Amino acid sequence: MGLGDCGFSGVPKTRCPDLGALVISLDFEVHWGVRDECPPDGSYCQNLLGGRRAIPQILDLFEEFGVAATWATVGFLFAASRQELDSFFPAVRPDYENPVLSPYQEPIGESEGDDPLHFAPSLIEAIGERPRQEIATHTFSHYYCLERGQTRDAFKADLESAVAIARQRGLQLCSIVFPRNQFNPAYADLLGEAGIVCYRGSEKGWMYRACRTNEQRLHRRGARLLDHYLGLSGQNLTRWDDVLEKNGLCNVASSRFLRPYSPFLRHLDSLRLGRIVKGMQAAAISRQIFHLWWHPHNFGSCTDENIAFLREILEAFARLREGHGMRSLTMAEVADVARGGA
Repeated sequence: MGLGDCGFSGVPKTRCPDLGALVISLDFEVHWGVRDECPPDGSYCQNLLGGRRAIPQILDLFEEFGVAATWATVGFLFAASRQELDSFFPAVRPDYENPVLSPYQEPIGESEGDDPLHFAPSLIEAIGERPRQEIATHTFSHYYCLERGQTRDAFKADLESAVAIARQRGLQLCSIVFPRNQFNPAYADLLGEAGIVCYRGSEKGWMYRACRTNEQRLHRRGARLLDHYLGLSGQNLTRWDDVLEKNGLCNVASSRFLRPYSPFLRHLDSLRLGRIVKGMQAAAISRQIFHLWWHPHNFGSCTDENIAFLREILEAFARLREGHGMRSLTMAEVADVARGGA
């Protein structure tokens, strides 16, 4: 998506469109998204590197099935070198009460060649070359909008850096996914000022409510795990007339996280697949939006199994497209349709 292009002309411009939509978004962050939990020399980094290798396979599947996606990318990953990254560092940075959350002292290499955990310009370019793939922002520094110590000024500076480093690559950012889904409604006006038109809100269930990192209790994690198989929170579809909010932003809310393949839970995969397919079917029939998301590094191990599972999802979508006219849209395209093409 190039500069000045946050719109989409492939869907009829109506205030309440008569179509079901599948939205897919991926949180592209590599080590920046887990650095407070996983050291760069830890075992999980094999998943992160595997996620990089999985991205071309994911893109191939999207292109095969004609599926659009939004890639919410941490701004740090755009840099081609440490020197370039330093040049975009904001003057105001978050002063988190928990200093472990700040990425600015993270030891990194000089470029993607010697440090693929912290730089990814080649992958961003590869994503941008594929049809109907939107490159969005996951903030510049994997910024946490609800953690103690962060401020409005620091978030504004972070967002400005994210916009600037993307612009240097010829990209205009239209959509945002908040790290750990920490949406702060007090910052909505800053998004509009930066040219951001939509964000991914959380699912409606209590276990998905946005909270600080230290509030992620075991019972919430357990409930989310069960929800992937048993449907505790419902379908979490979004009606078209609920997308555009009073603050002017479009909330393209999440419906389901694509939980990665687990050898220990493989006997439950039919339930996991059924949960997603039933959600898509309900969206297609009721003319609502089903929003599926995950991280590329979720496919970093058991890649073949995860790719095969994604293929089953996209095959189900293809049937719904044929039988019910369901569309595949990016987050920015949903916003454009919900705004009536404005």
